Amino acid sequence: MSTFKEMRRGFVASIPMIVGGIPFGLLFGSLASSHGLSPWFAIAMSAIVFAGSAQFVALGLIALHAPIWVIVSTTFIVNLRHLLYAADMVKFVRHLPLPIRFIMGFGLIDETYAAVRPMYSVGAVNEATGYKVYLGSFLSFYVMWNLTTLLGILTGELIPGMSDWGLEFAMVATFIGIITPYLKHKSFWLCLVCAGGSSILLSGLPNNLGLLVSALIGVLMGVVADVMVKPASQNDKGVQEVKS
Repeated sequence: MSTFKEMRRGFVASIPMIVGGIPFGLLFGSLASSHGLSPWFAIAMSAIVFAGSAQFVALGLIALHAPIWVIVSTTFIVNLRHLLYAADMVKFVRHLPLPIRFIMGFGLIDETYAAVRPMYSVGAVNEATGYKVYLGSFLSFYVMWNLTTLLGILTGELIPGMSDWGLEFAMVATFIGIITPYLKHKSFWLCLVCAGGSSILLSGLPNNLGLLVSALIGVLMGVVADVMVKPASQNDKGVQEVKS
């Protein structure tokens, strides 16, 4: 199968989340304009940073005139999950040339990971074809995100109050769709409940620090759950071997 056809597979697999991300991009462009930021600043952020949730977090903190260290640390913690994505994907891409891996690293977003990673598990792609499907997904999201950012900036100036339409729910809906398939074990539910509950309880902290702390709590509970589950599974395996 040609490279184009493989990349098209990545695009097709990503269509549902691309549709969900369109209001998200429009909202970012509109909010950037309503907060008085330069249109070029918003366009550059989408083109260079290309991290939806982190861009919204940074935008909110900039609007609050938060210190630089708060902006950097918060966006860093919010994006820590991408290290987990990379650690999971490295076994499939370690054989690729460094330039390709660099591009894939830049394009490692939640939606592309959610669209492409399951294909490896079911055998729909392999080490020879998977990166092409991945690039097709990434490029389609990249084009969509930058175009909708530009449209959001333009429509935000032409249509006052667009940021009050509730388009931010698109972000929530998209992430719900991403995480729902993974809620199959108690450890995942534990992370969800702890991170979600703490974000509500700590929502009153200044400079959106509640989000930072909640993300750390969610990651910590995930590590704790993983450490607790592995010994239990190993013990069960040992008992079965003894019985056999």
